Amino acid sequence: MRLALFQPDIPQNVGAMMRLCACLGVPLEIIEPCAFALDDKSMKRAALDYGPLGEVVRRASWGEFLAAPERAQGRLVLMTTKGATPYLDFVFEPGDTILMGRESAGAPGAVHDAAQARLLIPIRAGARSLNIATAAAMALGEALRQTAPG
Repeated sequence: MRLALFQPDIPQNVGAMMRLCACLGVPLEIIEPCAFALDDKSMKRAALDYGPLGEVVRRASWGEFLAAPERAQGRLVLMTTKGATPYLDFVFEPGDTILMGRESAGAPGAVHDAAQARLLIPIRAGARSLNIATAAAMALGEALRQTAPG
């Protein structure tokens, strides 16, 4: 299981997801470019003291992300408000990569096209979306619950 962020906009959300992944033992992939400087200093500040516990892999581009060997290990599962399948109705597999779009714009068409599944978190009418770190925690928690051994 992996979590990936497509061109994130907000460093605090990246920090929250770095901490989430570190605590749950899940690798995090960050697909650049980001809307902020993604250097060692900003990553350490965003992740607090959880950085050494986590595995963070930076991908310089969408193409590099798609070409990574990890893509052969499972499906690309996009979390999106435009998804058709509720995440609780989806059967996750251990090699899946859960992909989160940009906070400001979601994921472009090419990202949607590359995903083997597009999932949504049902929310009440009139609400636009959840915070991306909250949505990632919900999806990752369910995926890990389903794929936990025995």
